[in-house]
Amino acid sequence: MNGKTKKNPTLSTPSILGLFQKRIPGDDALLELARLRFRESGLGMEIHCGTGDELVEHLLEFMPRPQTRAVVHLPHGIDLLSKEDVKQVIGLARAFHGRVNGFVVHDQLEAIDRTEEYLAALSGIDSELLSLSDGPYLYIEYACGLSPDFYISLVKKFSNLQKVTACIDIGHFGIMQAKDYFQKIFPGMDICSLTPSTPVLPEIIEDVEKATQSALPLVLAVIQEITGLGKPLHFHLHDGHPLSVFSPFGVSDHLSFLHEIPIPFPFNDRASLDPMFGPYGLSKIVSQALVALDPDLISFTLEIHPQEGRLPLGPYAHLFTHWQDKTNGERMNYWLDLLIKNHFLVREAYKNFLEIQAGSGIFDRHMHQE
Repeated sequence: MNGKTKKNPTLSTPSILGLFQKRIPGDDALLELARLRFRESGLGMEIHCGTGDELVEHLLEFMPRPQTRAVVHLPHGIDLLSKEDVKQVIGLARAFHGRVNGFVVHDQLEAIDRTEEYLAALSGIDSELLSLSDGPYLYIEYACGLSPDFYISLVKKFSNLQKVTACIDIGHFGIMQAKDYFQKIFPGMDICSLTPSTPVLPEIIEDVEKATQSALPLVLAVIQEITGLGKPLHFHLHDGHPLSVFSPFGVSDHLSFLHEIPIPFPFNDRASLDPMFGPYGLSKIVSQALVALDPDLISFTLEIHPQEGRLPLGPYAHLFTHWQDKTNGERMNYWLDLLIKNHFLVREAYKNFLEIQAGSGIFDRHMHQE
């Protein structure tokens, strides 16, 4: 299907998923809590796991809604230039086809010098996936620091493959753009090495913010290029800021779109900074994807990491009657609530897109054309 020839978008909706994981210590009551809250909100699941069938099988037992499909994010170290790793990916695809929509793997820096070898590996995987009835996709995620231009060129080189496509991680693209922009002003300085308490920050805050604000235009341009290929696409949605110190994993992104960055001095009459995208940027990103592709070719995962906080369990307390200390249950509930609030933002962005398109008469024209 050509992505520029759209059907009536009111007939389908993009798939919206959330990060479904036990990243807070505790037993499977945490996963049952996630299952219930995802089901109530309408979220699907993207799970992060190893290459063993057992863990994937266990997590799929908590599918929020029957007859839906998960996305499975494989370990960051998967090497598609390794025959053994490719064998593992294909084995998982065979084991879970029909239950999993796609598997996410990170891109690789080795693809720069071994492009043809990498493309040959993708072609071989594509053939294996096509041989499966209702086989899953393989999503190649922008993650390892390739230049955006090289990643786009790589995706275009495997655009002929039917089951191998892109995963556009907007946070990774955004942080890379902010780093590149800042280094042109301050050669040799990494913007992500700064924190709100860096002594020199008040002197360079305007440049930090210009670099941060350059993220959205770059992400929109990337989406425009890749959606133009007309292929199904997966998106990792999360916000970030180069000054962020909130991630328990030491990264500057994977934040909520509602997250602000406190600073210890006033800037523009405020004591905090907006993230790279915020709700406005998220809405622009969702719209950019939907301009070129039908909603049923798009899936979004809210890949937002846990943030510290506690939310009373309320109607879910019955899941934790065997726990004496409910702290981690409340921490999990807080994280899930954050995911659900961001889910609402994505749904609102989609609703706004539909209203704008309907007002322009574009939907009616497409219907008459068909």
